[in-house]
Amino acid sequence: MSIRLYDTATREVRDFAPLEEGKAGVYVCGLTVQSEPHVGHVRSAVNFDVLRRWLTHRGLEVSFIRNVTDIDDKILTKAAAQGRPWYNLAYDMKRELDAAYAALNVLPPTYEPAATGHVPEMLELIEHLIAKGHAYAAEDGSGDVYFDVRSWPSYGELTHQRIDDMEAAEDADPRGKRDPRDFALWKGWKKATEPETAAWPSPWGPGRPGWHIECSAMAGKYLGQAFDIHGGGVDLRFPHHENELAQSRAAGHGFASYWMHNAWITTAGEKMSKSLGNSLLIPSVLERFRGIELRYYLVAAHYRSHVEFSFDSLEEAATGFQRIEAFLERAGAVEPGEVPDAFAAAMDDDLGTPAAMAVLFDTVREGNKATDPTGHAAAVRAMLAVLGLDPADPAWGPTGGGDDRMSAVVDALVSGLLEQRATARAEKDFATSDAIRDRLKEAGVEITDTPDGQKWSLA
Repeated sequence: MSIRLYDTATREVRDFAPLEEGKAGVYVCGLTVQSEPHVGHVRSAVNFDVLRRWLTHRGLEVSFIRNVTDIDDKILTKAAAQGRPWYNLAYDMKRELDAAYAALNVLPPTYEPAATGHVPEMLELIEHLIAKGHAYAAEDGSGDVYFDVRSWPSYGELTHQRIDDMEAAEDADPRGKRDPRDFALWKGWKKATEPETAAWPSPWGPGRPGWHIECSAMAGKYLGQAFDIHGGGVDLRFPHHENELAQSRAAGHGFASYWMHNAWITTAGEKMSKSLGNSLLIPSVLERFRGIELRYYLVAAHYRSHVEFSFDSLEEAATGFQRIEAFLERAGAVEPGEVPDAFAAAMDDDLGTPAAMAVLFDTVREGNKATDPTGHAAAVRAMLAVLGLDPADPAWGPTGGGDDRMSAVVDALVSGLLEQRATARAEKDFATSDAIRDRLKEAGVEITDTPDGQKWSLA
């Protein structure tokens, strides 16, 4: 095995050498579940799903951890604006995220820890950092605790920045900080503006964890103090991953050996994001394209290359994938064989999916010319399986991510609205309950209240 991966920290493509022979530990920063997932979100999930599948194909036992941030300033703000509990918003958005992952055949992680379930581990890590002189409790009575960036000479090593060139951390009131760039490890509870449910007891008073400490604590719990690969979107390099690295190394942990980051998907040259209002939500895209076609579109580009999204380019990708499906249909039923050497070489070279796709299409062309295309079809299926694109994978259903997949997505979305309605009824908020019922009825969904709970059906 000779896999080479681009390490963001060293800015080099390096030979991948797992810490433990035959195994690989991978931690990927998941989403903050504040709103519906869009195409930019699922790109990261698909890219790292391909990494996982390739490492597995190469014979490694992969422990794949992908976290969920389910408590955060943005979640609290959005939930308050919507007039509902923050945990209800986070839970609903997590259900929609799960449906989006399933629609694109993203394998479930080995484990998916939630931030709210690991506060004790975070408190332990914070206390350890204070004891080592790398963190301090604010003296302004806020209950905040900060990481002292000046105490760690290597701060900035991941993104190759000097502290004095960095912008101030905007995660808390700067008045309690020794340096504007110090970042929050713990945020004291703001009684006047935050619900009591968003606070946990701590040695510094009630509060909640800062964003960065969450991932360090969860990665350490499930992969150990040192592990192989830490991944996420390129927008997480700073400050999130820089801060994760600093606090983990300052605590004496080896942390990640390799850092991998996927690039953005842009629209009109800007990063696809919630704040820009140009996001393309997954259910909307799946109304026009099958899940397998959207995944193909995302896999075809190298994970480190920016993608300018357009429905025209997605249409072209869908047409290209349909040609592959047509070849497999003509070839008839065949089991996956071995991937061609050229395909393996491309994937070993920092997950070179564009070159791997070229091998895939060359094999399809040769198969179309062959008297007996069975061998070519077996190779094609093997390559598609590695990329999570095999139409015969039961995960896609009989229509390659079409009707059956859409049914799963619709069920998840309707169930989420029904849970909101149940919460509203329990709180005697009948106006909201009726509004949700009417919204579903307009969409052709009939709701029946029974002794066993709410039931729904298509009108």
